[in-house]
Amino acid sequence: MSITTLPTRPLGNTGLDLPILSFGASSLGAEFRNVEMSEVFASVHAALELGMNLIDTSPYYGRGMSEVLLGVALKNVPRDQYMLCTKLGRYDVQHFDFSAKRVAESIDVSLHRLGTDHLDIVLCHDIEFVPLAQIIEETIPAVKAAKQAGKVRAIGISGYPMKVFNEVASQTDLDCIMSYNQYTLQNTRLVDDVLPHLKPKGVGVMNAGPFAARLLTNAELPSWHKDSTEVKQAARSAAELCQSRGVDIAKLALQFSCNHPDLATTVSGSANPNNIRKWAEWISEPIDEELLGDVLNVLEPVHNISHTEGLPENN
Repeated sequence: MSITTLPTRPLGNTGLDLPILSFGASSLGAEFRNVEMSEVFASVHAALELGMNLIDTSPYYGRGMSEVLLGVALKNVPRDQYMLCTKLGRYDVQHFDFSAKRVAESIDVSLHRLGTDHLDIVLCHDIEFVPLAQIIEETIPAVKAAKQAGKVRAIGISGYPMKVFNEVASQTDLDCIMSYNQYTLQNTRLVDDVLPHLKPKGVGVMNAGPFAARLLTNAELPSWHKDSTEVKQAARSAAELCQSRGVDIAKLALQFSCNHPDLATTVSGSANPNNIRKWAEWISEPIDEELLGDVLNVLEPVHNISHTEGLPENN
């Protein structure tokens, strides 16, 4: 396999250097549509060939299917050619279990499914749905025990509301975090509200969802999309402006998200290898600064408007 390299950035003080664009494997679990096995393998191999050598998954994606299929797709790939990030604590839409007992089991199950003896990054998944005291007092110490046992290299948390990152990071040591849909053309709260607190502590910051669940694409929005009508209308206007200049808004969105020097990586997923090749091409090209300025002006009235997720006290 001939491998292209992407520019990399350090993930805080972890010693891991991540590609500026990483491969998100949620779609391999058929989270958004049915997928063919051939697409799964072609997507994983395209991502690795193009230098997206951090692969992000979770037991929640496809309720285990994403991890299982990744394990098959990576079977003959040397382990030093990729890094794995998986998660624990969220197992179904309403099923959360962040107990120490489940942490240990979940890590072992993920290792088994992925066919590996260690995970580069393990994140507590969508912690805003549970009281944060449990994450701080029970979950993270249990993941640290797995780290001491050599099963995990870096420990972190993931979620949507910005409050959870600052709160947990102020009360316990984290290696990294992953935030989604909060560093995009429309919403830069990750860099505005969280980065200033985490960067001085050496906590690595990973960004996911550069397209904000299709908001910043020409695709139809999914029925579960939570942004307000006002946000959706502004994004539509921005997409039309891009189109009038012969540019796909998704290209600008991806370039923008991957451009920030303090975000170790941006994670984006697809079970379509053609999308992955297109993304690699896009980020190799310089951003159109004039178009970017005009698009940010269109989105200014809805800048940093997000929605609530999880428990009210965690927002």
